[in-house]
Amino acid sequence: MTEVNKPPRAGRWTRLVTARPRLSLLAALVLTVLAVLAGSGVADRLGAGGWEDPDAGSTYATKALEREFPGSQPNFLLLVDAGRASVDDPAVAAEARRLAARLSGEKGVTGVGSYWQSGAPALRAEDGREALIAARLTGDEKEAGETLDRIAPRYRGGHGPVEVAVGGPVAVRHEMQTIIQEDLTRAELIALPVTLVLLVMVFGSAIAALLPLGIGIVAILGTNAVLRGLTELTDVSVFALNLTTALGLGLAIDYALFIVRRFREELAAGADPSTAVATTLRTAGRTVLFSALTVAVSLAAMLLFPQYFLRSFAYAGIAVVLLAAAAALILLPAALVLLGHRVNALDLRRLFRRDRPARAPDAQGRGWARAATLVMRRAPFFALGTTAVLVLLGLPFLGVRFGTADDRQLPSTAESHTVQQHIRENFPGSPGGGLEVLAEGRATQAQYTAYKQRIAGLPDVLRVDGPLVKGESAYFTVLPEGEAVDEPAQRLVGELRALDAPFDTEVTGAAAVLVDSKDAIAQRLPEAAVFIALVTLLLVFLLTGSVLIPLQAVVLNALSLTAMFGAVVWVFQDGHLSGLLGFTSPGSIETTLPVLMFCVAFGLSMDYGVFLLSRIKEEYDHTGDHDQAVRHGLQRTGGLITAAAVILAVVMIAIGTSRVTNTKMLGLGIALAVLMDAMIVRSLLVPAVMRLTGRATWWAPGPLRRFHQRFGMSEGEAGPAVAETEEGRGARDRVEVGG
Repeated sequence: MTEVNKPPRAGRWTRLVTARPRLSLLAALVLTVLAVLAGSGVADRLGAGGWEDPDAGSTYATKALEREFPGSQPNFLLLVDAGRASVDDPAVAAEARRLAARLSGEKGVTGVGSYWQSGAPALRAEDGREALIAARLTGDEKEAGETLDRIAPRYRGGHGPVEVAVGGPVAVRHEMQTIIQEDLTRAELIALPVTLVLLVMVFGSAIAALLPLGIGIVAILGTNAVLRGLTELTDVSVFALNLTTALGLGLAIDYALFIVRRFREELAAGADPSTAVATTLRTAGRTVLFSALTVAVSLAAMLLFPQYFLRSFAYAGIAVVLLAAAAALILLPAALVLLGHRVNALDLRRLFRRDRPARAPDAQGRGWARAATLVMRRAPFFALGTTAVLVLLGLPFLGVRFGTADDRQLPSTAESHTVQQHIRENFPGSPGGGLEVLAEGRATQAQYTAYKQRIAGLPDVLRVDGPLVKGESAYFTVLPEGEAVDEPAQRLVGELRALDAPFDTEVTGAAAVLVDSKDAIAQRLPEAAVFIALVTLLLVFLLTGSVLIPLQAVVLNALSLTAMFGAVVWVFQDGHLSGLLGFTSPGSIETTLPVLMFCVAFGLSMDYGVFLLSRIKEEYDHTGDHDQAVRHGLQRTGGLITAAAVILAVVMIAIGTSRVTNTKMLGLGIALAVLMDAMIVRSLLVPAVMRLTGRATWWAPGPLRRFHQRFGMSEGEAGPAVAETEEGRGARDRVEVGG
């Protein structure tokens, strides 16, 4: 017999965080105010690019051309519309030349060229009513954006016989950054009140509902301060702000839900507030710590990739996860000690069920227990059926086509998108989207001419211009047939790089950047996958002490993401529902997005998996009954996980209302993944698989068992059901636990 009703001894961590709760909350308030001050203006310091590999040949060539031939890669375009007249009309030509000359005198502008200067057919629309003025805005993204803000109003609009619109890569990035900031503010205004309503529905108590929301706000403000500091050291993508808001609210609410729910359970069982907090930190607190580590590991994998777009999400994600966990494990216990039984105050549900008695703690979740019993009774059917459905939903991803982010990420009403769409539809070739071949080394004009002829002889080449020579450097402009980044253009990049030349060559341009980005991701993807898998296996083993459960967790988590990837291709690549969701499909998926979505969604799935497995492990340690442990775990956490998933999905859907397609894809895709994981995988697939594996689920060889006994952690303390010999040969026998 064992005394199981003895109150748990408060650990040092519990005493540390609850000794002076008012002081802890005051310190948190001061730090939050400082975070608001430190993080102010962070959005203005973030970039809208970051998809290229900084070590790739295309990046080297881009920098070399920018240094030696500033006009070779225009990033700013003026679309001059002559209305019903021709661009060759004398009045139109005179006004266009005046605009080009004026643009040449602007500070921060170089390499100005135009159709009226060069006569290049690629700069004139096929109907003869539109033509282009091209230039390069110097400096980094921030400096070029500031130049754009200063000069664009001077050129946009009517000028005598012509109408001018502003476009080009700088305008696209700048407009994208502005729209993301506006959409993020709107998403927060949508998500916060809806989240509060859902939390009130989950907890009943308005006081309990406000606690998770407060933890989320602290995590978001702290992460903004961290990102602001990182902008002094490295480039950070503006898209990371969306992840900060989503994970800050979502994970903080998850962790606070788990802790507050366990605290209320302990109070309902008769514990005093101090004892309830001690038990909560010893059980749910450990689970939150493990959950935060698993999510952080998934996000940290993005640090292995060279693109700062992906690395930015790792910076933001790791910061917000750790801050959310720290707030949940430090501030929340202090608040709970002060509130005590008042955590249940202001129960708004009483307004709608005045005569209905409150349910006893043991009665809560009986529906989930019955569902678990049904699933385990028909375990082969549910395991095979659920797996088949998830695989079927993921099949569209087999037809994925990778591309690069361009103006079609923006809404159709955006000026820079309109300009680029005019160019795609009305101009020959792909102005501004061609390939540049950098040639370095001493060469004669005859050698340049022979090399140009070899380029012209390649398939899919529409025209070759150049060379423009400066010292021992020169460059050729190659216009591919079709779109700037479609398959023929990507194939042409490889052909140009393989072409023999008497000098060193390198290729850049949109298609070359895409090819190099795809290669960089393909090279590092196995490393990232192995990193996530190995660290996840280790963490889940430390939590459960089982060899089989970590393997199940990794496989089932990956399986839960199939619906997300299938939907991404079916909706955003193939364009289904584009009218309903309000976006323009580019016919491809930006190369880095699947990596980002996998890391985020896998981490969130592990978050819910840890919640469920920890409660199953706690019950199994106390009873030794495998089936009962699975039922009990789902009974205690099924509703909690579903509520957390719905709340996180609401936040992600709010993010998904963005007018930028990549952000919309990120928000809606992860919302789908979270709901599928909570409602299908955790509710059906996990109990079915665990029923099939039976007691073997908990097996581990002797050395690993002893390793877990020394270093492992789990919810609760090992109960008398664990009866194993030193060599690990004994089975776990069920024993009766006495009071």
